[in-house]
Amino acid sequence: MINFDEELAKFKPSLEVDQTENAILSDKMTDITDIMAELLKEVKEQQ
Repeated sequence: MINFDEELAKFKPSLEVDQTENAILSDKMTDITDIMAELLKEVKEQQ
């Protein structure tokens, strides 16, 4: 049986939408768009 009081005590709220958005936008990871842009730039330079 689930002990709701125990489960609620373990609960940790997730980030708010604004906090999540800021965390994602401040991340400097390279995504597929960055990779494609770099590849296109290199191809144009070689021509």
